[in-house]
Amino acid sequence: MLTNVKGIIFDLDGTMIDSMWMWRDIDIEFMEAHGLLFTEQLQREIEGMSFRETAEYFIRTYRLTESVEELMKIWVRMAKEKYMHDVAAKPGLLRFLKEMKARGIKMGIATSNAKELLDAAADAHGIYDYMDAVLTANEVAHGKPAPDVFLEVAKRLHLDPKDCLVFEDIPQGIRAGLNAGMRVCAMEDAYSATQINEKKELAHYYISSYDQVLDHTYEVLR
Repeated sequence: MLTNVKGIIFDLDGTMIDSMWMWRDIDIEFMEAHGLLFTEQLQREIEGMSFRETAEYFIRTYRLTESVEELMKIWVRMAKEKYMHDVAAKPGLLRFLKEMKARGIKMGIATSNAKELLDAAADAHGIYDYMDAVLTANEVAHGKPAPDVFLEVAKRLHLDPKDCLVFEDIPQGIRAGLNAGMRVCAMEDAYSATQINEKKELAHYYISSYDQVLDHTYEVLR
């Protein structure tokens, strides 16, 4: 998997940290407070969107009176404590980051989440110690599955996209990596368990722990 890889770009939620479970809870709590009915389809509709695009979607779809900025602040407030104290790193992540740093492989994060929550998670697990570039989809024109955020991180790493390996957990993120011309390894996550076949059809590799990359026990898909 790591042959000819000069840079690694990670998604955050569901890929580096086990956080996707709480967003469903937050969506339910938020919608109930607004007298709205939560549906599982909502999660699929907003998959891969940037934080800002998600806020715009909620305002447009549910005719909310809050502004985009107000919605993002509400969601950050609801989630920040969980990111600081309740969200665990994915199995083998820190071992993997240390090894890649030792090998001189550049690393970056390309997330659809808000910068405040990225900072909270990174501080909790010491992730920034290993990163050479960090970017949110709010800082580019289009969220995933558009390749914008991955291409911009590769640019900041001073690397050709073809020399980069992406780690992602959801189909829209995997598509974004592929659209950027990068190889993609899909990460197992309980949130996207029903999408495992789709993930495996799209990605080049599949893992449930970063230890599998170092131990050469990952699944090669194509």
